[in-house]
Amino acid sequence: MSEIKGKKEPLLRIVKRAELPGKQAFALRIFSVFLALCAGGVFILLIGYNPFEIYKTIWTGAFRSQMAIQATIKLVIPLVISALGITLAFKMRFWNIGAEGQIIMGGVFASFFALFFTNLPHVLLIVIMLIAGIIGGGIWGLIPAFFKAKYNTNETLFTLMLNYIALNVVVFLRDGPWKDPESSGFPKIARFDKNAQLDKVLGVHCGWIIALILLVVVAVYLSKTKQGYEISVVGESHATASYAGIHVSKVMLRTMFLSGAVCGICGMVQTTGSDMTLTTAVAGGVGFTAIIVAWLAQLNPAGILVVSFLFGVLEKGSSVMQSTFGLSTYASDVLQGVILFFVLGCEFFVRYKFVVRGGAKKE
Repeated sequence: MSEIKGKKEPLLRIVKRAELPGKQAFALRIFSVFLALCAGGVFILLIGYNPFEIYKTIWTGAFRSQMAIQATIKLVIPLVISALGITLAFKMRFWNIGAEGQIIMGGVFASFFALFFTNLPHVLLIVIMLIAGIIGGGIWGLIPAFFKAKYNTNETLFTLMLNYIALNVVVFLRDGPWKDPESSGFPKIARFDKNAQLDKVLGVHCGWIIALILLVVVAVYLSKTKQGYEISVVGESHATASYAGIHVSKVMLRTMFLSGAVCGICGMVQTTGSDMTLTTAVAGGVGFTAIIVAWLAQLNPAGILVVSFLFGVLEKGSSVMQSTFGLSTYASDVLQGVILFFVLGCEFFVRYKFVVRGGAKKE
């Protein structure tokens, strides 16, 4: 005890701060965006370009034409859907890092019907593929939940590893039973028949309608239903939930099935609305980006729509910036990384603060 008492207090230490008022937290986040733009501007200056011109091109590039707007919306759709799926799990403090795999398996299940049941009526086929995507993603989400509930496994590692298994399922199908016999050179899966493709509404596949419907459904489910309340209680404390008569394992299994199912819908939308086939790039990193989107949105469905839109603008605008100024893909990725670093770093200061030696009473 004397040794502990004799230890010198660190010059700088991290202390969890009391919850910031909403206005202060909002102001801090706005300030982080300003810092992100400044840091990005410094990077742009270092590579020899005018930051104001670059930022203007990024913003206007996402809306410069009807085609550009449609492309931006196509980028937003999978982010919204997959972030909603992740939100369901994260609300329960189940760290689902497997959205990529759940998206892939939703695409795999939907592709089975798109490839081999093209004679069905169009609307019926789309509905069946939607249900198949829900089942495929749901099963992939249910697997880690079962092992977590039964054997208390680490869900972060488990869901992450399932991503690679799902990816190799696609590789197996592409190189084996689903290989397009007419493909020359690299193996691929055949392009879907028009009957198995999502219809377009206002120039964009109707996945944007599915995304908006899911947004409302998830928001109502989490805030207005008994199941949504149970998710929150389980997320706060398993012991409290059990004391309140909530079956923790049942809630965990149900919620992770729903989380995977929503991500599976994203896979179905991507394969039938965007790619028109099944490839190893069906998820394309969306599942990981969606984690950032959900976190920045504070697991709020309405916030997810806003953050996803900004991500879509940044992604589309960056591609326009590359072609306009002749920048490499790496420069664009670095700029996006710098901006995200500052925005995400802000969340640390919302929850914690640095205390200089002697600046606060030791607990």
